[in-house]
Amino acid sequence: MLARLREITATLPECVEEDAWVGVRWRVGTSTATVAHVFGGEDQLFRITFRAEPDEVIAFAHLGEPYFRGEWGVNVVGMLLDDDTDWTEVRELITDSFCLQAPQRLVDLVDRPG
Repeated sequence: MLARLREITATLPECVEEDAWVGVRWRVGTSTATVAHVFGGEDQLFRITFRAEPDEVIAFAHLGEPYFRGEWGVNVVGMLLDDDTDWTEVRELITDSFCLQAPQRLVDLVDRPG
């Protein structure tokens, strides 16, 4: 799972991986702008959180599993990761999250999926 996430984030300019208080997160350069954060829960399931537009947050929350609303901000969405995870979708979600968090000079360098 981490290898797949690293492959995705490696395509994003100045996206930096670091250990988080729990799990691993990716940020834009040295800023505090978190792009994605992956961690395990007490239920032994892995989750990833990312940023989304406010209207998308509401839509994801209403979809239910594998999505959930993040607790760490108004524009944070989460997704359970398992054997059925659509990694193409994860790539799109992380790329969109990066584009929300990064300065325009970096967003202009991103090759957007789809």
